[in-house]
Amino acid sequence: MGDEIDGNTVLAEALKSQGIEFVFGIMGFPVIELSMALQMADIHYIGMRNEQAACYAAQAIGYLTGVPGAVLCVSGPGVLHTFGGMANAQVNCWPVLVIGGSVPQDHEGIGGFQECNQVELARPYCKYSARPPSVALIPLHVEKAVRLAKNGRPGATYLDFPGNILSSRVPSNSIPDQYGPTEVPIPFPDPEAVRQAVDVLVQAQRPLVIVGKGAAYSRAENEVNQFITATNLPFLATPMGKGVVSDTSDKSIAPARSLALQKADVVLLLGARLNWILHFGRPPRFASDVKVIQIDVSAEELHNSVKSAVAIQSDIKTAVAEILKETKRRNFAFNGRSAWWISVRKKCDENRKLVEAMASDTSPPLNYYAVFKHLNEKLSENCIIVSEGANTMDIGRSMLLNKLPRHRLDAGTFGTMGVGLGFGIAAALYCRYYAPTKKVICVEGDSAFGFSGMEIETMVRYKLPVIIVIVNNSGIYTGMEAEVLNSMQESGEITKVTPPGCLTSFTRYDNMMNLFGRTGYFVQTIPDLQIAITEALKVEDGPTVINVIINTTADRKPQDFKWLTESKL
Repeated sequence: MGDEIDGNTVLAEALKSQGIEFVFGIMGFPVIELSMALQMADIHYIGMRNEQAACYAAQAIGYLTGVPGAVLCVSGPGVLHTFGGMANAQVNCWPVLVIGGSVPQDHEGIGGFQECNQVELARPYCKYSARPPSVALIPLHVEKAVRLAKNGRPGATYLDFPGNILSSRVPSNSIPDQYGPTEVPIPFPDPEAVRQAVDVLVQAQRPLVIVGKGAAYSRAENEVNQFITATNLPFLATPMGKGVVSDTSDKSIAPARSLALQKADVVLLLGARLNWILHFGRPPRFASDVKVIQIDVSAEELHNSVKSAVAIQSDIKTAVAEILKETKRRNFAFNGRSAWWISVRKKCDENRKLVEAMASDTSPPLNYYAVFKHLNEKLSENCIIVSEGANTMDIGRSMLLNKLPRHRLDAGTFGTMGVGLGFGIAAALYCRYYAPTKKVICVEGDSAFGFSGMEIETMVRYKLPVIIVIVNNSGIYTGMEAEVLNSMQESGEITKVTPPGCLTSFTRYDNMMNLFGRTGYFVQTIPDLQIAITEALKVEDGPTVINVIINTTADRKPQDFKWLTESKL
């Protein structure tokens, strides 16, 4: 008989053996001892203020490192609070493992504390949901959950641990050895499909490359850059595909996005999906006869919404490398003096001038474009930019430039608000341990900030130097100045006359830093903003809040096609 070991220790050591480095969560019954066991196993444990934010942080660290982050939550409501994060990870294709405590098994069915059918409830939001039936089987289920979170299309997994399993003590020699983390299989493209793709590409009159988040996740930036340079093809990036090729590249035609999508005759999708972000690939957003060359790691994604001319199941990195070889073999490079290049460059110039005119208007109350122009000028090229909100995020996508991959985190495919501070915490931890020279900037709409604003205490506690810029228009989409709002509220029953999108006018979010003996910045002019950013970039031991007041009715430039334009039958 060997020494005894409890379930908490077995679980912590199993997570460590599978390469898990970061666990985000909230401790409580029945996972109090587990939180401490994780630290004893040399795992970084970050105590959060809300389980949903913890799940956002864990999936962001999974995206940035390629290794799932884990979430620790208590039974019942604690597990349920993670479901928004699990769904976001699943739709966003980011790896995360949620670990839920649950009611002791001998309390099930008789009204146990926080009793909840967690395994089945979690199943729709993840790739794998299970409860290890014994302490000895914990390592097997941890290995499977981590492997499934990473392999194929990444996503969420869930493991459920009754209190009696975690506290059970068994002989240490009864725990079978478990193999460590396995390499993620890399699917290679079919050579014939590669040749077919290049056949279509070289015949295109108006080709377009769309670089998606999948290209960033697969670490394909070197191959994609070489391909774009060698072929002289114009490209667009999806929001989190930004930086795979620098936004400042002369091949980027982001300012002419509407024209490019509508007129392209061949579209090469590199890890991007024809979902709502790309208007389903259908008219009127796309030409009715557009030919799509689709590359995706997931076979299930191929031909989704429209039938692709060529569909290749492959890792993006390997596929682009093979396509580049074939284009070089054929000496293919798209003519930079073609009518297509001339038209998209002209449109880029026109839209840049329009945006520059709006950005040059620095009169208070400020507009989005002026704020983002001068914020971008102060940021170094290696900042990780986190952003959420409606206009804040959408306009920021075009104004806050990314020159490096995996340096933009936002609401993503699921359009989830409230992700910002969790993502910011994960990015700051990533920078601390992997890239200490980088800075993290959270650019938040005032409404979006409200979802998880108390996570600034987490940032203070763990000394994470995140710069939080709140673009404050006092509302959801639009707000009202205090005098107008007060007058309206005095005209009738307050809950019936207050506009649903209004928030308290010009809330002093910067004063939240006073809770921690620190000072935030209240900004109403561009010089105020420049001073605040300069000072915030010097802070190394915690967050900074910069509260930027903008016009309550500030809007974006007119759009031919908004994000949610119906482009489906």
